[in-house]
Amino acid sequence: MGPTAESPDAYIAALSGWQLDRCTMMRAAIMAAAPFDETIKWTNLVFLANGPCILIRAEAHRVLLGFWRGKRLRELDPWIRASGKYELGNLVMSEDTEVTAEQVARLAAAAHRLNIELGNPAARR
Repeated sequence: MGPTAESPDAYIAALSGWQLDRCTMMRAAIMAAAPFDETIKWTNLVFLANGPCILIRAEAHRVLLGFWRGKRLRELDPWIRASGKYELGNLVMSEDTEVTAEQVARLAAAAHRLNIELGNPAARR
């Protein structure tokens, strides 16, 4: 699980090394890609746009970039792994995983569009 933090800034500040660099880059790319609100939920850094949209979770040896509608984003990035029975999908990264700010921004913009078009993915239907 990620660091226990009371704010997105505190979440990032609790990291170190490659995880600090990676999460800082991804956070900036996400926030530049579309108008997200960010918060801490379930000990993760969560980006909201018409409901939960994206999460960053730093763990001991990996970082997850998760998307509530990740299965729909696999055409943009085949490295997204489906997760669970809903539409969740994750990019699972180690220190050696190459990921760019442009790649993260492209996925974030697409995830934002999906939440705006389809509604809150956490809403009961």
